[in-house]
Amino acid sequence: MSKQVIEYGGEAVGVVVPDEDRLKFLAVKYHVWDLDAQRFRSADEARAAIRHLLAGQAAQNRQAGAAA
Repeated sequence: MSKQVIEYGGEAVGVVVPDEDRLKFLAVKYHVWDLDAQRFRSADEARAAIRHLLAGQAAQNRQAGAAA
């Protein structure tokens, strides 16, 4: 397998590249930087981690907005 572009909401946010027996995520957008260099079993697992990360960020932004 070669590199594979990972998109979220129609926007490329990173790529996964083979790294030993896993896929290493390389972030290209700041909002997914927390996942940079993490290793996943599949591209789908990387996408799930992105969804989870961004859902958490959205929840924090809603809470911050409600507190203001």
